[in-house]
Amino acid sequence: MGSVPDRLWSEVESYVAAEHLELDDLETLGEGSGRIIRVTIDATEGAGVDVGRIAKLSRGLSRVLDDLDPYEGSYTLEVSSPGLERKLRRPRHYEKSVGKEIKVKTAAPVSGERTHNGVLTAADDSSFTMSVDGEPRRIDYDAVASARTVFEWKKAAKPGSRL
Repeated sequence: MGSVPDRLWSEVESYVAAEHLELDDLETLGEGSGRIIRVTIDATEGAGVDVGRIAKLSRGLSRVLDDLDPYEGSYTLEVSSPGLERKLRRPRHYEKSVGKEIKVKTAAPVSGERTHNGVLTAADDSSFTMSVDGEPRRIDYDAVASARTVFEWKKAAKPGSRL
């Protein structure tokens, strides 16, 4: 029958796909009545997901999880989109983020450093490559402690100023 996380992923992914969305991530945090099931969804075409669609999906997922009854007691369901700065936890996250600025922390030094800032240039099933100060740096997923995309806030021109 599979583990609870595997069953959860399968059921949630099926429901989300039927709604023409992509299951980006699923995390279960905490225990007992403090348990949180965190579902992150994304549009299949990368257009983003609005609040109304998230609310509708949340109501539907709540019914699916009530039928599945994965855990004893209550839990809190959180449904969201990845946001501007997304966590990179699965190879698919890296693949979708090629060309973007990322920040990676590794458990052990890679190329003499544990913190790596640069542009993600490639990703496959076992590793990714990023450009750090113009130099390619290949990092295995197993070496990553944490990784996320970096959103750069650009200062808008002052009203009335010339561009």
